[in-house]
Amino acid sequence: MSQAIFPVLPGLTWPQTKSPQFNNAVKRTPSLREYRAAYAQYPLWTFTLSYDFLRDSATFPELQALIGFFLARQGSFDNFLYDDSSDDVVVDQVFGTGDGVNTVFPLIRTYGAGGFTAVDVVQNVNAIINIKDNGTAILQGSGAGKYTVDSLGNITFGTIPIAGHTLTWTGAYYYRCRFLTDTQTFSKFMNNVLGGGLWDLNSQGGSQNYIQFIGSTQNKV
Repeated sequence: MSQAIFPVLPGLTWPQTKSPQFNNAVKRTPSLREYRAAYAQYPLWTFTLSYDFLRDSATFPELQALIGFFLARQGSFDNFLYDDSSDDVVVDQVFGTGDGVNTVFPLIRTYGAGGFTAVDVVQNVNAIINIKDNGTAILQGSGAGKYTVDSLGNITFGTIPIAGHTLTWTGAYYYRCRFLTDTQTFSKFMNNVLGGGLWDLNSQGGSQNYIQFIGSTQNKV
């Protein structure tokens, strides 16, 4: 499982899109009554990024960085980490309630507002600022009164949280993604007299410049 992080490049432009996808089965009787089954509790997200320019020079090797990243992943074969700036941070996010028995709790994040929210599991932690038990910060480490975090974002407390205590975390996380296709077209639109040139990202050979990948806050791809 790759820990490579999708590069941040200055040519990124608008629009940028993200699309949640579920997997449901819908069956309809002759009388048109529907029966539905949900196969996925948590969605996959498709991200579409557009680039107005990618410079190709020794000073600004942006084209080489993005092509090199795509080649290293072998297209859709390998996965990578993506920092979605619109959904990458939580502050005092509740991730569990003590029951007097359990010591292990998975990190989560809540998405939504106005009474319409959904929860997803966070398995790719970027950083943990703090873990709190009923508002009191807990130190990281082994032993009583501390906590550890594993590679899947599971928090293990050295002391069993008291029943009813609210467990929260503040920190940042990644999406684990893979490219949607095995082919990506890069188009050069201007030469540079000093060498190299300017390119854009065009997967269709037309005017829509974009790159697409699919992923989740969990390790689903």
